[in-house]
Amino acid sequence: MAKGKALDTWQQAPVDGYSTRVVGGDDYALTANSDIVIITAGIPRKPGMSRDDLISTNAKIVVSVTQNILKYTPNPIIIVVSNPLDVMTYACWKASGLSDKRVLGMAGVLDTARYRAFLAEEIGCSPKDISAILMGGHGDTMVPLPRYTTVSGIPVTELVAADKLNAIIERTKSGGGELVNLMGTSAWYAPGAAAAQMAVSILKNENRIYPCCVLLNGQYNISNLFVGAPVRLGRDGVQNIIELQLNTAELELLHNSATAVREVVSALDNMNLV
Repeated sequence: MAKGKALDTWQQAPVDGYSTRVVGGDDYALTANSDIVIITAGIPRKPGMSRDDLISTNAKIVVSVTQNILKYTPNPIIIVVSNPLDVMTYACWKASGLSDKRVLGMAGVLDTARYRAFLAEEIGCSPKDISAILMGGHGDTMVPLPRYTTVSGIPVTELVAADKLNAIIERTKSGGGELVNLMGTSAWYAPGAAAAQMAVSILKNENRIYPCCVLLNGQYNISNLFVGAPVRLGRDGVQNIIELQLNTAELELLHNSATAVREVVSALDNMNLV
């Protein structure tokens, strides 16, 4: 399948006028000497499957992929997309032995994109004009931050009523589930674009500021936990973590989210898979 998809994309090149060659296959040797590796491998939760079952299955997959990558590329930057995102990023980091600056998860870019898209619908503007930030775990406990959300510099609270803004925040939290209900499978295009945007910032050393799942070591009074926070992405991966001046209510929401993530991490640790 991968080989066929790659061949199809290469044959598209003369039509759309690009020269990037895409290759595919089932041999990890194809990944040799990679600057960046994006891990999307995993299975969705199925009916009757417990959370622990999903964690166990996907952790085994992510750990195996990580170990095989390192056979051919000793020091890549790895972006994890597999779910449950925060704990899979942690599993990848532990299995790799890489610096915490070189292992990060893609969640905040996608979740923020959904938030901006829903806001654009409500306001009737282009999503290009909306700047926003979102923190915490990837899921129901994520923390959109209206105080840090603007539309061409205008605070979003001046353009969207409080009840509608809260509804958009709740829709953002369940954005992945909404797509699963519509399509019967996980999202494709937006997650792919989000991971690619992160990769471009790293490869081109653009130092873009994005919310990503990274290892916090004291920032926001959270330690030894992979969770979403704004970071600067450049050639070395996570150049630095940006610590916003959150108010008491925002910090409480973030800590609640971190507690939920830590519970899942503890479940993984108890399985002794990594």
